[in-house]
Amino acid sequence: MSRVGKNPVVVPAGVTVDLQGQALKVKGKRGELAFVVHDDVEISRDGANLNFKPRGESRRARMQWGTARNLVSNMVRGVSDGFTINLEINGVGYRAAADAKNLKLQLGFSHDVEVPIPAGIQIRAVKPTEIEITGADRQRVGQLAAEIRSLRPPEPYKGKGIKYSTETIRRKEGKKK
Repeated sequence: MSRVGKNPVVVPAGVTVDLQGQALKVKGKRGELAFVVHDDVEISRDGANLNFKPRGESRRARMQWGTARNLVSNMVRGVSDGFTINLEINGVGYRAAADAKNLKLQLGFSHDVEVPIPAGIQIRAVKPTEIEITGADRQRVGQLAAEIRSLRPPEPYKGKGIKYSTETIRRKEGKKK
């Protein structure tokens, strides 16, 4: 059994937490996020800490306990520091360019692929072959990175495609003569 829920969430300076019943709003320098905690979880504030407790001993309550604690922890970290995911583009002629509203990708198709940038997320093309996705909401940043990666996932023979900077591609040997 996981005991993640026992650890309190420490609220850093510069982050305000508004708790009204099960509704939670977290506000910081990177933005504002809201979350409704599941009914099986009791949330309380103790100074600069947020404590979580399951309301019952059911399996569902214990699962929601750890989940709610981690979601709130990610919200607090997101509005104070933010989350960043870096993508790398490998392949001859593959490149990216970002402006205020769209990310323009050249991925070897007959046309350029344009990805609209949602509100609350910033995308920078650090180099023509590197993309940096930054935002306060961890789930939205990760989902956008996964969608961009799915446009041209890396293939195992030459390694061409879009991959996470932390990802390693298992390479395969080509055909033998």
